Amino acid sequence: MATTPTASEVPGRIARAAVALFSRQGYHGTSTREIARLADVSEVTVFRYFDHKEDIFLSALQSCFNSIEPRLNLFDHGSESRAPEAMLPKILSLLVDTAKFSPELTRLVAIAFLELHGKAEEVCFERLTPLFTAIAGYLATNMQNGSLRNLDPAIVTAAMALTVIAQPELSKLITGSALSRMSGRESIDEYSRFWLTVLVPKIPEHTDPDGSGKEALEV
Repeated sequence: MATTPTASEVPGRIARAAVALFSRQGYHGTSTREIARLADVSEVTVFRYFDHKEDIFLSALQSCFNSIEPRLNLFDHGSESRAPEAMLPKILSLLVDTAKFSPELTRLVAIAFLELHGKAEEVCFERLTPLFTAIAGYLATNMQNGSLRNLDPAIVTAAMALTVIAQPELSKLITGSALSRMSGRESIDEYSRFWLTVLVPKIPEHTDPDGSGKEALEV
């Protein structure tokens, strides 16, 4: 038997219903009546808690960000000093987990920029800018000290994020690609190998003067 939600539970139910519908149908394709029906409340009740449809979207967006908040603290506790071999897999793990286990968030962020703009965009900037700035900052530091190739850290950050978000679907267009079928752990390992190969400079081999291929000994 269905139970009547308490007043404190209603906003959360509405937000969860909004996440499901907005992420699947977009902002303009979702009505407040549908949100009310999925939340099992009346449309009058919805507007008792939210003044406008945009406010419902903002609540849905914030709830998605809140669900991954613990992982957004990736760069705490001396992350800047960690070697790329240890840190890049952690960065990619965060991006993969967000794309795979919070797909609604990536869709809502896209909708915020493509359909709403305004406050919705501001929320995305507020919640994502510190993370992506920290990733770019980590890359820049390690590029300066020679641990990573000297590339544009902003471009690399964007490329890493877009690779994780777009690649699983795009790989379906490439005959024989197994990436779209990989588990989260497998894809993290594959992305990590790729980006470490791209970003970490190769140490040149030192050979002896006669070209034998043996390492020269320092005298």
